[in-house]
Amino acid sequence: MPFYHKLGKIPHKRHTVFLQENGKIHHEQLFGTIGFDGMSSLLYHLQPPTIVKEIGNRIDLNPEIAFEKDMQMRSLKGFDVPPKDDFIESRVPVLINSDCHIVLASPKKSLRDYFYKNADADEVIFIHEGTGTLRTQLGNIPFSYGDYLVVPRGMIYQIDFDSEANRLLIIESFHPIYTPKRYRNHFGQLLEHSPFCERDFRGPEVLETFDEEGEFLVKIKKEGILYDYTYQHHPFNVAGWDGYNFPYAFSIHDFEPITGRVHLPPPIHQTFETSAFVICSFVPRLYDYHPEAIPSPYNHSNIDSDEVLYYVDGDFMSRNNIERGQITLHPGGIPHGPHPGAYERSIGKKETLELAVMIDTFKPLKLTKQALGLEFKDYYKSWLH
Repeated sequence: MPFYHKLGKIPHKRHTVFLQENGKIHHEQLFGTIGFDGMSSLLYHLQPPTIVKEIGNRIDLNPEIAFEKDMQMRSLKGFDVPPKDDFIESRVPVLINSDCHIVLASPKKSLRDYFYKNADADEVIFIHEGTGTLRTQLGNIPFSYGDYLVVPRGMIYQIDFDSEANRLLIIESFHPIYTPKRYRNHFGQLLEHSPFCERDFRGPEVLETFDEEGEFLVKIKKEGILYDYTYQHHPFNVAGWDGYNFPYAFSIHDFEPITGRVHLPPPIHQTFETSAFVICSFVPRLYDYHPEAIPSPYNHSNIDSDEVLYYVDGDFMSRNNIERGQITLHPGGIPHGPHPGAYERSIGKKETLELAVMIDTFKPLKLTKQALGLEFKDYYKSWLH
């Protein structure tokens, strides 16, 4: 996050002696990005974070592509992903490219038997159903329906769920996740015309510090391979930290929509960005207020990007027969627009109560073999009258 945060105990100066109550020295760790040029935080561990006792199994999690090249409009039944007990096993990649993986998951059990680290990608975990607590090296973040949980790559974490009814949309980004730069000044502060402000973002609140020695399994994903690392000390042995690189939550319900007299383009919904794709939030809002406005989106061509929509709740005015958790993919190179009748139905309407997440990628997305079993057949024919 482009603002400063801290928790726990830290010394007055960096890289100086910082003693524990038992007289031992704290072990400093720079948790940084883009070499030493990106956002970073400085962590103070009770023991070194480097003592590995064992490296065990490795599992290849790289998804298989259904078609190497494809230009068909597709739609997937996201809620057909079966619930599974294990957090990692529940994750089903459905659309992927070299910049991001779009993943669906329905984990039934809390992630407590081991710790997880994604060393490949930042993760944006959208909570469609479920409540609980994200537990990390840098502290805990409670979450509920509609939250985006942004977990920086390399962050060790666990998740506590309050029940077995959980539905997640996960975007794994191989590029750093930022808020849109057009909404920030040169100091990084969010500007007055931004659809959100700093108080909408929730950093870690409670720092749990464990002084424990034993065998602690951390499953680490790197280059699509899941490695079992057993460490000598509890990963959550951080006594304090400060900096700019930390997990945080943002609720889609705190996104303030931008409206106008006539229909505005999708960038007004933008919530996060990378150099390779953007994430947008469609939220309840007043419709366009020109007396002759057509609130429904106009037909448009995705010349330079693929467009993915994940439908969360409400009546999405530009689509017919949409279900919760449904995903649509409109590939670059061909136009798409509202379903038959939606254009006309929207005229005179005053508001929409839709809730959806959109991902626009600049490289083509590949459908996985796992996604084929979730597909609405012949979705591309749904514009026929």
